[in-house]
Amino acid sequence: MRIIAKKPIRQFWESFPDAEGPLKAWCADAKHADWKTPNDIKKHYASASIVANNRVVFNIGGNKYRLICHVRYDLGILFVRFVGTHEEYDKVDAASV
Repeated sequence: MRIIAKKPIRQFWESFPDAEGPLKAWCADAKHADWKTPNDIKKHYASASIVANNRVVFNIGGNKYRLICHVRYDLGILFVRFVGTHEEYDKVDAASV
């Protein structure tokens, strides 16, 4: 998969250094993935939440942080829409962010 907008991920781990390792691991996994359906994601990330509008919420760092991506399965692209703490995540609508 191609990841669009990695900059917010890097900026986040600069503020939360303990998120750097888990986010880098997720990026490496996603880069080498070939997800064609939401079930493909769930096979690798069982705790991921599939929400409306082709959004997927990934739990990062033992569920300490959240990452929301818009997935274009047909093009093999992940658009990073949000990365933040649980408190920040509670303030957004994952389906429309």
